[in-house]
Amino acid sequence: MDKSVTLAYRHYDSIGDMPTDERQLVEAAEAACNKAIATYSHFHVGAAARLESGKIITGSNIESEVYPAGLCAERTLLYHHQASTPEDRIVALAIASSPSHRECYPCGQCRQVLVDVEKRQQLNFRVIMSGGGTASVVECASDLLPFTFSL
Repeated sequence: MDKSVTLAYRHYDSIGDMPTDERQLVEAAEAACNKAIATYSHFHVGAAARLESGKIITGSNIESEVYPAGLCAERTLLYHHQASTPEDRIVALAIASSPSHRECYPCGQCRQVLVDVEKRQQLNFRVIMSGGGTASVVECASDLLPFTFSL
């Protein structure tokens, strides 16, 4: 039996066209790029999440001399959130990069962890992927990984 998967998402040709709350989250992710440690790839990634309380938290990628000991911005943010304030659930998460020639999309490991967080907090959240002056938004992380790993 043939089946198909479709993906609904919102695209903004300009970040300036985004709703204020989403634009602020992208700007926070862009600022987080400045904290990245990207000594080897020179590809700085920042992530920012808005929590239910309205607070915005950030993370950035960290590379290590002992490859592959580094960590992506999204997982840096998500693991810190779990360790510090997991009761204040994530409602939206934005990703940005520098240099920013195109939108920045999460890697496969990050997609799985994003889905894990949605399951754990029992609340889906928007994922905003920005770069090159544009952005694409999905309503939940599981949209980015329709065939998730599950125990």
